[in-house]
Amino acid sequence: MGRPKDLGRDGGDAGQPVAAAAVELRLDPKHWRRRRGMSRLLAALGAKDGLTRYVGGAVRDGLLGLPVNDVDLATRLLPDEVVERLQAAGLKAVPTGIEHGTITAVSDGHPYEITTLRRDVETFGRRATVAFTDDWKEDAARRDFTINALMADPVTGEVFDYFDGIADLEQRHLRFIGDPFERIAEDHLRILRFFRFHARFGRGDPDGAALAACRQRANDLMALSRERIADELTKLLSVDDPVPTVKVMLDAAILKPVLPEIAPDAWQALKALIEAERAAACPGDPLRRLSALLPRDPAVAADIAARLKLSNKARKRLACAASSAIADDPRETAYRDGSECAVDRLLLADRSADAAAVAAWPVPRLPVGGGALIKRGVSEGPMVSRTLRAIEDRWIAAGYPDGADLDAIVTDAVAAAR
Repeated sequence: MGRPKDLGRDGGDAGQPVAAAAVELRLDPKHWRRRRGMSRLLAALGAKDGLTRYVGGAVRDGLLGLPVNDVDLATRLLPDEVVERLQAAGLKAVPTGIEHGTITAVSDGHPYEITTLRRDVETFGRRATVAFTDDWKEDAARRDFTINALMADPVTGEVFDYFDGIADLEQRHLRFIGDPFERIAEDHLRILRFFRFHARFGRGDPDGAALAACRQRANDLMALSRERIADELTKLLSVDDPVPTVKVMLDAAILKPVLPEIAPDAWQALKALIEAERAAACPGDPLRRLSALLPRDPAVAADIAARLKLSNKARKRLACAASSAIADDPRETAYRDGSECAVDRLLLADRSADAAAVAAWPVPRLPVGGGALIKRGVSEGPMVSRTLRAIEDRWIAAGYPDGADLDAIVTDAVAAAR
């Protein structure tokens, strides 16, 4: 593969750099180079020679002034050359996906993902056969949405935009690159990614062509692993207000092939929950929000959690939240079923004040054990357990007392057990 001139800097057909004066969107190259290990990495990868650029979500979020956690880089260098350059610079190179051109560089203890420019030769579902290229636009064309295809020069901060991603970003419009049907056929996960990115970045109605394609190809979700579906749903439900996007998804029956238990009007319960979360000053929680979309049936919730391959802890929480049982004193629910479960149930029941109170309440532990009862004359065996339960019930009913009030409860229970 040859090394043609950097068309991005010379103009030509490599995309126009986005001038700061024109749209007031530009990266600060000095700020980005101050990231741990970044200067060493860029020097090793020939950034000054136009061989490497920032790419994807980091550029998008940086232009929007959002926090940037992970910075990915695209390079004209072939994978073997990337490894050689990194090692020559004393940097660690991990071949995390070298067959697809991806190397993870560890610079000053910080990992960065570097991928050689690629073009698709053949795509099928979540997999693709790729060939390496030195054409920035060809690589950008592989990406899903226009706002994710932006690239930036690490030296000048110039942003390269091949598919009007800047205009879409400014208008908060999420749009596929090319034909939405084809892009979804290449990778079925893009259906869920479309709605997740729309919930985070979109404004107003979704792109009509994209929505039509997602609706018609919704059955493609059946081919995805349930773990990936769960991951995308979790990210979608983590945004500040996913309700408008979820409503669109339910109206279009997007989730019906994989989660038929979610009713078309379930977005209303989600909306009520989010309002309760805000009233209680409780952080929005994606698992709780998923529970709002499901039937109030612990068995159904447990089945869905298992189907989505959620962790054991998440499965228990989803099933616990699906119950509508709340004690007269909500603290009892927190004591018996856990504070997290109690807060979930209270918020789902639109009891934000009680939820806030329970969230702030340090759940106590019964300050009496079986050993203490045996010392006071209770026979070992089942009688100890029965007496402890009696003490616990009275202790809860009395408001979790200690001192003399607790001792009186214990004394009465021990006397009854003899």
